[in-house]
Amino acid sequence: MHVSYEQAEMAIAAAIAESKKLGTQMCIAVVDSGADLKAFTRMNGAWVGSIDIAIKKAKTAVFFGMNTGQIGQLSQPGGPLFGIEHSNQGLITFPGGVPIVDQDGVLIGAIGVSGSSVENDHQVAKAAVAVIGLSDLPSHPWRT
Repeated sequence: MHVSYEQAEMAIAAAIAESKKLGTQMCIAVVDSGADLKAFTRMNGAWVGSIDIAIKKAKTAVFFGMNTGQIGQLSQPGGPLFGIEHSNQGLITFPGGVPIVDQDGVLIGAIGVSGSSVENDHQVAKAAVAVIGLSDLPSHPWRT
């Protein structure tokens, strides 16, 4: 099961609306469950450097089925995932990447947002996911 193009467009529209409320300009990426880019937008004035970060946040969230901020907490020195950001051609381990889960609890994709504070990035990503699904996978024994 993958996030559809229509769902990706709805998520991007919601992210743009939330970004405007915050007075920010964002790069917004939606990937499917295979971490392939489904849709992307760079709002006028958004940083060029945020393009890669938004895409990598989305990929990171789908690779591990959790918010990128959670991975960041686990990857601190001495943490169980220390150094993980060097895998998979580079991961982003700070907030702004959120998985997209359907009503059956199946991971169908993820959204990554970059262009402001990590708090704003996460808020915009959560607003985008809210219009098309859930942001948390059901409990699994392997999840930390």
